[in-house]
Amino acid sequence: MNTLNGKHIILGISGGIAAYKSAELTRRLRDAGAQVRVVMTRSATEFVTPLTFQALSGNPVHTELLDEKAEAGMGHIQLARWADAILIAPASANCMAKLAQGRADDLLTTLCLASGAPLALAPAMNRVMWSDTATQNNLLTLKQRGVHLFGPVAGSQACGETGDGRMLEVPDLVDALSGLFKSGVLQGKHVLVTAGPTYEAIDPVRFIGNRSSGRMGFAIANAAREAGASVTLISGPSLEATPEDVNRIDVETAAQMYEAVMQQLRQHQIFIAAAAVADYRPKSTSRQKLKKHAEELSIELERTEDILAAVASSKPRPFAVGFAAETENLLSNARAKLENKSLDMIAANLVGKDANAQDIGFNNEYNALHVLWGDGEQVLEQARKTTLARELVKLVAHHYNKNRRHEKNSA
Repeated sequence: MNTLNGKHIILGISGGIAAYKSAELTRRLRDAGAQVRVVMTRSATEFVTPLTFQALSGNPVHTELLDEKAEAGMGHIQLARWADAILIAPASANCMAKLAQGRADDLLTTLCLASGAPLALAPAMNRVMWSDTATQNNLLTLKQRGVHLFGPVAGSQACGETGDGRMLEVPDLVDALSGLFKSGVLQGKHVLVTAGPTYEAIDPVRFIGNRSSGRMGFAIANAAREAGASVTLISGPSLEATPEDVNRIDVETAAQMYEAVMQQLRQHQIFIAAAAVADYRPKSTSRQKLKKHAEELSIELERTEDILAAVASSKPRPFAVGFAAETENLLSNARAKLENKSLDMIAANLVGKDANAQDIGFNNEYNALHVLWGDGEQVLEQARKTTLARELVKLVAHHYNKNRRHEKNSA
């Protein structure tokens, strides 16, 4: 599975002769389907020009922290939130020292502090610099903070010496970065995900629907697959691309989604209901397009099938995760849904328009979730839906495994 496809990667380049390899790295990351934005330190631009990386990445290269045009919108924060991962290659001894000390005196180090995305370093330096006690102490500090180290390896160096400190080769860096998205926390599990809206027909032309794009559900399906699960995705009408190695079943109405879910249910241990299923549908559907005659038109509605309640009450039942898309009283409404439907977990988010009339929840690449379960809760701060999906999948895996251990101990 190509886990870099569609990922947002910030490639940081610090000063060092190995910076010339980063041009090839940029190209290979794009070949893998990643979107790449390059951030260079001032010293890095002495080795390779920003124009080279602009051409290879297809995006402007970022070099200055205090960019007046970008800072008007807090550009460095937006860039930090954009990232699925940050890879610094090459990472010089000076760069590693700054990160270990928590310094933020340039754009690259500031991004690393401001982002919650995984951070990986590909060190490159002279063998003596690499073995120096200060460098090794910085290395230990960074590892303790969860920073990923890719290399270095032993080999010939630009200075003419041979030893440890050579930057990992480009194919190995791409493989190592790809591995960051393969958690394995759901290895061998079967996960069923619903996504998108449902359309309930009024006549052959019109329908009752909602503004869900399906993006969150598709991101969850992809994250579950990256976590090692076998994933089936049941989707209402959506333009989102099917994640690699995910079995997709397309439906249109709530009734069709209900039937598809119930047919698939027994094969899956985890059910995540991210779809925005219509609560009501027209009681009768006109076979012909309704003409505009009367000043008013009344359409009688009836309740649709409650898919989530049906899943939660099934025997044997999967670990059931619901979503609560609310415009007000977020936590109280979500908690009530969690308890009334006997769910294992619920992810609550606000939808509609914010104070600036911007979309929140629906039709937006970003979201925030408040996840609730029986005796706890956790806030997943605003981030790209792909990032939120990975965090949610980790939570689901943790509580699923916790429940399984409890069931075994109680048996």
